[in-house]
Amino acid sequence: MVDRALITHLSRELAARADPIKAPQMRAYMKSAMPFRGVQTPALRAASARAFAAHPLESFADWRDTAQALWRGAKYREDRTAAILLTGERRYADHQTLDALPLYEEFVVTGAWWDFVDAVAGHRLGGLLKRYPRPMTTTMKAWSRSPDMWKRRSSIICQLTFKRETDLALLYECIEANLEDRQFFIRKAIGWALRQYAWTDPAEVRRYVARHRDRLSALSVREALKNVRVSSRS
Repeated sequence: MVDRALITHLSRELAARADPIKAPQMRAYMKSAMPFRGVQTPALRAASARAFAAHPLESFADWRDTAQALWRGAKYREDRTAAILLTGERRYADHQTLDALPLYEEFVVTGAWWDFVDAVAGHRLGGLLKRYPRPMTTTMKAWSRSPDMWKRRSSIICQLTFKRETDLALLYECIEANLEDRQFFIRKAIGWALRQYAWTDPAEVRRYVARHRDRLSALSVREALKNVRVSSRS
């Protein structure tokens, strides 16, 4: 059941922190069709925390439905960011199951921009991948070949924080499914994922880039080798 009181409370908290001068600037920076209230990240987090604490959700269904209603009913971009924050609240850690995957898929597909997608991929899909490696590996492999660019980006960057726990076979399969893609956000994601892993194993990233350099874009190579060059000089 949707907790309308939570949504109303959150809207009041965000409206109280709105900045009409910053709002158009933020919208222009993000190239967003949806307007902003002009609430910057620290204030957005504070407002969300107050509303969430005042209205605890009793069940998985309440949590999912409220987050989904907040997302779908959003009139401002901050409302959708708050929906993502709600899904990450520690008190709802037990709700991070495969049953939450359709919600996160909706966020990725309908959010369709890097700020939403990267937050969901890195902090929600990655968590599910750690908790349910076998089914989520299958899902991420399927997403890597999806017609939807943002699902493909998600599959590539979902392991950004994994370090030595990175499943290289999965990472490379998701990358290689997209090596021919000319989209900036895919090429950037490939470079970003490799760059993050280079903090853990620069030699492996150097080897991978050398092996696939004729297929990797210049952007992907440049991003991938940033940390390798730092490591090489140290």
